[in-house]
Amino acid sequence: MPDRPRDLWFPATRETVCSAADAEITFSRCGLEHTDGNRSHTARGIRGWRGIRIGYERGTNMLTLSFPEGAALVFGGSGGIGRGVAREFARAGSAVAVCYNSKREVAEDTVTELRALGVKASAHQVDVRADEDVSRVLGEVVGEHSRIHTVVWGAGPVVDQITVAETTPAQYRRSIEIETLGLFTAAHAVLPHFREHGGGSFVHLGSAGDHWFPALDGLSVIPKAANESLIRGIAKEEGAHNIRANSVLVGVIEAGMFLELKAQGVFDEEWEREVHKLVPLKRWGKPADIGAACVFLASNEANYITGQQISVSGGFGV
Repeated sequence: MPDRPRDLWFPATRETVCSAADAEITFSRCGLEHTDGNRSHTARGIRGWRGIRIGYERGTNMLTLSFPEGAALVFGGSGGIGRGVAREFARAGSAVAVCYNSKREVAEDTVTELRALGVKASAHQVDVRADEDVSRVLGEVVGEHSRIHTVVWGAGPVVDQITVAETTPAQYRRSIEIETLGLFTAAHAVLPHFREHGGGSFVHLGSAGDHWFPALDGLSVIPKAANESLIRGIAKEEGAHNIRANSVLVGVIEAGMFLELKAQGVFDEEWEREVHKLVPLKRWGKPADIGAACVFLASNEANYITGQQISVSGGFGV
């Protein structure tokens, strides 16, 4: 696979000089120049509130992310956030296996998009509540990609916004079976594979509500809270096998369940105004924001991080 440009963003300043090893990078109003001894490269400086965008290639003395051999296995990869996560892994150069339950066309479209980014990608149907289904998919992914380096757990249903008192046992059981039992089943199936291949990582898409319980969202938050304990348990017990486990706590993201409930009128303008009061950045997140955190936690550059949470929520509840 050919190397592809990567992107870095820095705050816009009149002139900034950064040095790394033998490399020197100079930013100015006329653009960017990168010198690494015998070679000099130029790139465009794009100014604006986001700062300067730098496209760079692998092999320079600049920050890159790398991964173990194999693919990232994304459960819930056909959902709004899951697609964004899969896309960011592909942009970072990792092969991706997209798991879906019922959205076959969405999953296949996602795979087409990922392949266009230059990586190997595959789609796999799975009912995460069924042990045999999860084991089958694991075999398919290993057969396709030889190895799994990361499991991203993003499977979860769209749930009603109701109080705990209004929640029926059947509703609660469904959420627990998909989100909590599902993650355990996936972890149970993949841990022997990770051990056999010298390690691996889990990235759980949790909820920013783990720290600040959002009213009426118990069917989403409570199952994920159980998963936080499982992630810490895996981190503690499997660290000796070079297996890491971390969580990305997801805030309000303009995708998936948020957009569905907004379209239904469950999340109206008043709801948005009230929740904005709890978000210091005063805006909603994007799927790519979650994907960026997942990619970092799965990378070799995060090899000494385990049992931790990263809240990607605009500061929700601070």
